[in-house]
Amino acid sequence: MSIIDIVLFIAYSISFICALLLIAALFLYFRKRFQVRVVSLFMLAVFFFLGAYTVNMAVAFWIRFSTSGSDAVLSSLQSEAWAIAQTCTTVGLVILTLLMYTKCQDFFLVLSGIRKGRDPHADSDSGFK
Repeated sequence: MSIIDIVLFIAYSISFICALLLIAALFLYFRKRFQVRVVSLFMLAVFFFLGAYTVNMAVAFWIRFSTSGSDAVLSSLQSEAWAIAQTCTTVGLVILTLLMYTKCQDFFLVLSGIRKGRDPHADSDSGFK
């Protein structure tokens, strides 16, 4: 292993671990928000981006440190996995950029489930029935 491989290994590892920790924290956030039935659209976009980025880092790890030779099937799988992961990461960044520049960071989705005796269009926090 060269010095660049060691530096990349450390950088990929730190990025991957941080992304996993952020996803775990967001999972706890979403668990509370889904119970209240109101979720931030911006936070959903962040969650999607972090998920795609984590997959992207895992694929980068796999490609960079795979020990196989020039297996055409493995190379094709790695290339396709990288394309999918990078596309999802890019879509996540585009969504976050659009939300930021249209000043829509404070949009919330009200998840009104169809329950017995409840109007599915009523806001749960409005106090009106």
